[in-house]
Amino acid sequence: MNIESISGQAGLRIENSVVGKKAGSGTFEELLKQGLEKVDQLQKQSENSNILLASGQIDSIHRVMIDAEKANIALQLTVQIRNKIIEAYNEIMRMQI
Repeated sequence: MNIESISGQAGLRIENSVVGKKAGSGTFEELLKQGLEKVDQLQKQSENSNILLASGQIDSIHRVMIDAEKANIALQLTVQIRNKIIEAYNEIMRMQI
């Protein structure tokens, strides 16, 4: 499974600028930063939905739950990507030159 299929199954829209970039068109740092900003945005949207529900400004519990689940899945994906990066780094460090 790749990131695009996981995000598609999770109902997340990851911008083409984050996942679909061709090699050489952006640095890894830029791509990572954009992805983390998207996760942060989803977390803030979920928090805002919770506040609006608690204050009675919206009455759609479904929207609040969907926002919370999107944020949760995005965070889980981010953690798994981080784990793979750390695993790859450790593997490189174990290589003998």
